[in-house]
Amino acid sequence: MKLRNKIYKSSFLLCLLIILGSCDYINLKQYSSDEKEEEKTPIARVKNSILYLEDLKGIVSKETSSADSANIMNRYVNSWVKKQLLINEASEKINFDVASIDRKVLDYKYALMVHEYKKYYVDQKLDTSISESEIQKYYEENKSNFELKQNIIRGHFIKIAKNAPKIKRLKSLVTSTKESDMNELKSYCFRYAETYFLEDSVWINFDEVIRNTPFVSVTNKVQFLKTNNYVEEEDDKYLYILKIKEYKISDQISPLEFVRNDINQIILNKRKVAIANQLEEDVFEKAQQANKYEIYN
Repeated sequence: MKLRNKIYKSSFLLCLLIILGSCDYINLKQYSSDEKEEEKTPIARVKNSILYLEDLKGIVSKETSSADSANIMNRYVNSWVKKQLLINEASEKINFDVASIDRKVLDYKYALMVHEYKKYYVDQKLDTSISESEIQKYYEENKSNFELKQNIIRGHFIKIAKNAPKIKRLKSLVTSTKESDMNELKSYCFRYAETYFLEDSVWINFDEVIRNTPFVSVTNKVQFLKTNNYVEEEDDKYLYILKIKEYKISDQISPLEFVRNDINQIILNKRKVAIANQLEEDVFEKAQQANKYEIYN
């Protein structure tokens, strides 16, 4: 309870400092390494570990409001206390190999630095343009990796109120192949349909199409797709129209258009890996040529 009260008092002090300082921790006094600890402002303590106000610089930005800054700081302080308590508890229960832990911490620090530099370098060098031939080539060479996990369709889906005007005309428009009728259908659906999908050049997940419709009660979806290209269902309020222009069932190979975005991302990721690997090789080769490192026996 005593420790908790100290934390609350420190949190109050922290909030006050934030408000008075307008959250500008960037301009706090820079303490040199030889300054005495008693000159710093303590925020929390767990045994011999002390968290100072100076340790919190940079946690919040200057643009953050005073209230938000106080909340962020309080969460950080409480988190620090909990971690220190766990560290103390662990130290009492387990004999740690401190040298090994220090090496891991150092390795992690270096890994973060390298990761940030690689990310920066890749962002500078990455060519994000991908040609159609690249996409087609990757698709053809890796078709076995694009096996469908769900049924997909191309077609039309319309959900419309049963009392909407010109329902008969709507049904004739759905089954028509004339371009003028398609334009009329789009205009009609825009005005009256509750939900609709008319982009029949786009492959979509069949389960997503029929969700929250009477079609969801279909038990054998594969058979349904094989035996229907136009079907209607209704409930108390709505009429549901489904026109299936083409379908693919699970375990078949995905059409290129359905996995195009995935292939784009795969190609980009491969380029990123190649650039990062080349960076390592280039840095190592330059260092060798300039005799920038030595390995002692």
